[in-house]
Amino acid sequence: MLRNAGFLVGAAIVGLVLLVAIVAPWIAPYDPFAIDLNRRLVPPMWMEGGTPANLLGTDQLGRDYLSRLIYGARISMIIGIATVITSGIIGTVIGVLGGFYGGRVDDVVMFLITARLSIPVVLVALAVAGLMGSSFILVILVLGLLLWDRFAVVARSTTMQIRTLDYVSAAWCSGCSQASVLLREVLPNIATHLAVVATLEMALAILLEAALSFLGLGVPAPLPSWGLMIAEAKEYMFFTPWVILVPGVALFVLVLGVNLLGDALRDMLGTDLSR
Repeated sequence: MLRNAGFLVGAAIVGLVLLVAIVAPWIAPYDPFAIDLNRRLVPPMWMEGGTPANLLGTDQLGRDYLSRLIYGARISMIIGIATVITSGIIGTVIGVLGGFYGGRVDDVVMFLITARLSIPVVLVALAVAGLMGSSFILVILVLGLLLWDRFAVVARSTTMQIRTLDYVSAAWCSGCSQASVLLREVLPNIATHLAVVATLEMALAILLEAALSFLGLGVPAPLPSWGLMIAEAKEYMFFTPWVILVPGVALFVLVLGVNLLGDALRDMLGTDLSR
């Protein structure tokens, strides 16, 4: 790990954002929801007109941008982690059952995977959010219920390879139950593949949440989602470009860090997700 530059950079970025998200109430200089119309669109400290009181300036309502950026990290990490947990459980259960039992069970699993792959994620998420309204919990549920296919494909293919190995046969011969074989022999040996998938899906979930929030169908205002901050700033981008650059760069760096971490894990663990 220490010799892999991608892992070090990715882990540093993700770890820093996660730490900021955890300690956000203690390090944010202001209330991210506090409005001060007398200090609208104050530029960052290094620009002309900026002040140390607002290091990254303020938005169109006078809210401190650094505070909103810090709390936005919490929203992005919660959505990314919660989505991965939800989709990971669904996809892993479906994939392991199909790969372990085969036959008609696998036929049903393949039908479910094919049906899911035929559904455009963004369009379905937009339709659901448009019908049911924007909600923090709804975004997590929609993304979690739509991003399980890669977990299922990887879990199915790796389970099919593992179920014929000697240590699984030895477990059967020793009288272990099906549940014991699945929990003690199969799942621990496909966990590395699923960990790589989890990092990639986390980056995708963060981007999708930002896209939905940008379109006004994701996290509702006034929550400081980075996608929502970009959407609110698009009307001012030509005159005050920092209001769109700050959350845009933050989103780019976080997704880059997660992808670097996932690629490094794939190389170090020797996993091949193309199977």
